[in-house]
Amino acid sequence: MSSPLNTAPISPLTTTLRAKLTLAPVAGLSAQLRRKGLEGVFIDGVHPLVPGQKFVGTARTLRFVPFREDLFASHGSGYNAQKRTFDTVQQGEVLVIEARGEKGSATLGDVLAIRARARGAAAVVTDGGVRDTEAVAAVGLPVFTAGPHPAVLGRKHVPWDADLTIACGGATVQPGDILVGDADGVIVIPPGIAEEIADAAIAQEEEDGWIAQQVAAGHPVQELFPMNAEWRARYEADRAAESDTMRAAP
Repeated sequence: MSSPLNTAPISPLTTTLRAKLTLAPVAGLSAQLRRKGLEGVFIDGVHPLVPGQKFVGTARTLRFVPFREDLFASHGSGYNAQKRTFDTVQQGEVLVIEARGEKGSATLGDVLAIRARARGAAAVVTDGGVRDTEAVAAVGLPVFTAGPHPAVLGRKHVPWDADLTIACGGATVQPGDILVGDADGVIVIPPGIAEEIADAAIAQEEEDGWIAQQVAAGHPVQELFPMNAEWRARYEADRAAESDTMRAAP
């Protein structure tokens, strides 16, 4: 069931942009979004089922409403919104599920994870539970969840509608938003500024890496983190020297 509220601008996630966002950590992206005045872009309370997994993709949304017997009878059985959405998720999409932070019931299990993987989904993010967690983890699809729960969907949820603006983990997510997830969690990036945010995060990571090297060499963090003018000049000189070396290499 679609909604007319899906008015988010949808920008293609290019191969180049995807590569940049794969390189940039969520923590760095979060810092750059904050500099742009965007605070409400972090999906709180979700963690990867399999440590070390990362994903980048565009949002496909699904909403569950609180369980009510008559509504589950009309919307929960048969080919419901949950099954339709998992059956039609597209290559590179992240299926984002609004479960209101309710962890007392699962929002997917291994069969749906297998289907999403077969369709080429980039990941599933849910602020609710996941059942059959060992089997879901074995599928290989990145799944970020509020935690495991053995109960089926109908204990707490009614699968209601899809492809509309939702709330997940305290963040608003629109279809076509860009999501990035790693060990620190999941961030939502408005498509129109994704390239700028990715470039800034990568640049900051390079700078922070250089600072870390100086600290490891014994320098105090005072005036180095953040860099004062003297340290900034040394950093720029080192970068220029590295560029010259790379250009001179055969």
